[in-house]
Amino acid sequence: MAGIKKRPISPRQKMINLMYVVLMAMLALNVSTDVLNGFSIVEKSLNRTTANSTKENSSIYRNFDEQMKSNPEKVKEWFDKALYVKHMSDSLFSFADILKHEIVREADGAKGDVNNIRNKEDLESATRVMLAPGSGRGKQLYKAIVSFRERILQLVSDKEQRAIIASNLSTDVPRKDVLLGRNWQESMFENMPVAAATTLLTKLQSDVRYAEGEVLHSLINNIDVKDVRVNSLNAYVIPNAQTIVQGGRFSARIIMAAVDTTQKPRVFIGNRPANLHNGVYEFNCGSTGDFTFNGFIQMTDRSGQTLRRDFSQKYTVVAPSATVSADLMNVLYAGYSNPMSVSVPGVPNNQIIATMSGGTLTPTGPGKYIAHPAKVGEDAVITISSKMNGGMQKMGEFKFRVRRLPDPTAYIAYNDAQGNPIHYVGGRGFSKSTLVSVDGIGAAIDDGLLNIPFRVVSFETVFFDNMGNAIPEVSNSDKFTSRQKSIFNRLTRGRRFYISRIQAVGPDGTTRSLPQSLEVIVN
Repeated sequence: MAGIKKRPISPRQKMINLMYVVLMAMLALNVSTDVLNGFSIVEKSLNRTTANSTKENSSIYRNFDEQMKSNPEKVKEWFDKALYVKHMSDSLFSFADILKHEIVREADGAKGDVNNIRNKEDLESATRVMLAPGSGRGKQLYKAIVSFRERILQLVSDKEQRAIIASNLSTDVPRKDVLLGRNWQESMFENMPVAAATTLLTKLQSDVRYAEGEVLHSLINNIDVKDVRVNSLNAYVIPNAQTIVQGGRFSARIIMAAVDTTQKPRVFIGNRPANLHNGVYEFNCGSTGDFTFNGFIQMTDRSGQTLRRDFSQKYTVVAPSATVSADLMNVLYAGYSNPMSVSVPGVPNNQIIATMSGGTLTPTGPGKYIAHPAKVGEDAVITISSKMNGGMQKMGEFKFRVRRLPDPTAYIAYNDAQGNPIHYVGGRGFSKSTLVSVDGIGAAIDDGLLNIPFRVVSFETVFFDNMGNAIPEVSNSDKFTSRQKSIFNRLTRGRRFYISRIQAVGPDGTTRSLPQSLEVIVN
């Protein structure tokens, strides 16, 4: 943040101070009580000035809070001083406010209102509150002003500021009162009308907020919250990439941190000056391998001395290459969404372009695609290119054999006692109660690599009676018919039946006749 300037006394404040002096002089001449109403005008003006000062000071305190949260190490010293200023300013301000209320209540009674004084001309109330033997508050106020003035001036280094604050908070006794043997509190409050006494205390409050504000401005300037101060300068090379494909272009930004924007540093590659455009250094990479380039940066500091910072940057140039892998196996299946992964070493995924002949290749995410081969028996070719130096560079071609999806395996699906899904594929005992509860059969390719469901459209169950005669029952869906379930209920332990002639449709849309039967042994 830019430094906050010292605030001069505004013309408004000067006018208020002058009005206060004039009214006090008129009071000394015993002018009519109508003049006392003039103190109300000064009182209101002082209150507005004090409110504005309080608002401005509150803004600075909020600024301190924000900077303390963002950079406590840098701000804490000044933040603590600001809190100290706030504490002692609020203390004296509140004490003056208490005295005003006490004087008004002394004049107007317990319900007296500082903002609406009835007995403004009362000459006794201020005297009793401030100067009564043993209980007078004047001496306490005098000590509080002296203490505040001494402590606040310790935080102000500017001579003009110190003089203004010291004058505003002066507790000097006028010469004529000194000759009469009067102290400060007697000089200020003895036989003082209520209107004048409260205005005097309001002016003290205004002076307190003014002094508080002057110190806060000095403290905030000391930290200069938006000034970035650098205690270390280093040279840096920032390459766009440290791995470059052969024939590609190396690009790097060479800077000194932090750089004074009012002067340009000189960059040397090796011992030769480099003419950089916007701080970018570029050159072509013609051969593969690991390389390093060195140099230094020179600039002049404010004292006129030359600063030099050396730099060194490694980079690697690789031959064009790419990686394409089938996520499932080394073939592609026709009529199926084959997930694919594509990458090129040293090239971001968003700079890679993949295309496919003999089918379609659809991107699904960074480096991820779905391949749909067109025809069984014809190879699918995936071509990889990358965006480099404003153009496209081919990185490689990859051929994949296209096969028909294998036949699925039929199963009966159920859940075990723990609720885990189980696929029964025959060859062992199957609980009769479970058999009666299941709805039908399913089919899928599930060999550890593929997990592809098929839709069963028909099947046949074959039962054998006691004479060994086969009893076939056909279902034209994937569900057991009511007749088939009726037979299940009559089966006894050890009996078996077969599910065969299973027809299923795969994701490629073709209908398969499954060659194997499912043997079910009831137990």
